[in-house]
Amino acid sequence: MPEASLPLTSGRPTLVIEGQVVADLGAALMAFEVRERIDGLAQAQLAFGNWGTHAGAPGYTLFERDRLEFGKALQIKLGEDLLFSGRVMALQARFPEGGAGEAELLVQVEDRLQDLRMKRRTRSFERASLAAVAQRMASDHGLTASVDAESPTLPLLAQVNQSDLAFLRELARRCEAEVWLDGTTLHVAARKRRGGAPLSLDYGGRLLSFDVRADLALQRTELSVAGWSVADKRPIRETVNAGSLLGGETSDGEGGAALLQSKIGARPDTVAHLQPGSADEARQLAEAWLRQINRRFVTGHGTAQPDARLRCGATVALTGLGPLFSGAYALAEVCHRFDMAAGLRTEFVAERPWIGRPA
Repeated sequence: MPEASLPLTSGRPTLVIEGQVVADLGAALMAFEVRERIDGLAQAQLAFGNWGTHAGAPGYTLFERDRLEFGKALQIKLGEDLLFSGRVMALQARFPEGGAGEAELLVQVEDRLQDLRMKRRTRSFERASLAAVAQRMASDHGLTASVDAESPTLPLLAQVNQSDLAFLRELARRCEAEVWLDGTTLHVAARKRRGGAPLSLDYGGRLLSFDVRADLALQRTELSVAGWSVADKRPIRETVNAGSLLGGETSDGEGGAALLQSKIGARPDTVAHLQPGSADEARQLAEAWLRQINRRFVTGHGTAQPDARLRCGATVALTGLGPLFSGAYALAEVCHRFDMAAGLRTEFVAERPWIGRPA
């Protein structure tokens, strides 16, 4: 195991409500989780001790709803770095059986993607692209949009009894793009364009633990997307090969699809429910789906020293894991966690489409 070199970090976060630091609530904080997923909205749950001296007598201390109130803006910071920003959406009280333990107030906070999730519509967009829909969605919810994804203009896009968030994510997946919020900016971008220098995590240092698995079971060597062209009155079938598609992403090792082909045999698959309207659209869908599948060949669950830069979509360079599993990964899930037993740490799920070569 590499020699440990642990950096010093703050063991307790800072809470900010409506722009004001609330030191007393920070001191009453017993635990929190900040969760973010590639396919979900970011949310936090905070647990506060809710018993002490109130108005000169023993009692519940946080039931006045003056600061911990629905709709209030709440931020969680680590030093000067922002871990999370959102609005209070739920309040929950926890009373232990027989008084064996401290009463708690739990606060659920969610980012503004919740606005898109709570608005369900049926409407259509004529001659529109993903970029045009994202711009419209952002405008509808008082946000600005930043789109960096290859998105063809289609004759008709239909949102049928879907939330704005579900519809936008559906369109983004078709273009191999991801959706996330940064402040009041709604981002839609392909993973390869999310940018940012890799954050280095060394095992025995900032990377505290890592459990990683390379699995061929869900890999595919090629993928076909089938449909029907209304304009041409004929069936559509476009096939893409994993070897040519992911070559640039597996230069540091061996890709899962290539290993599947050489060690087990060809494993093609077909997706028939996406309803492409043209051959170009079918090919784009096939490429997006096959990339998503094969990028999960190597998946790891890790725990690291807390760092606000560890966010979904970020790239981490893991070292000290030997020739098979060291190297770059993309983060697909992140949870910043704090409690009184273990303090503050960051848990994550990382993935990549290749395994390293033997030493």
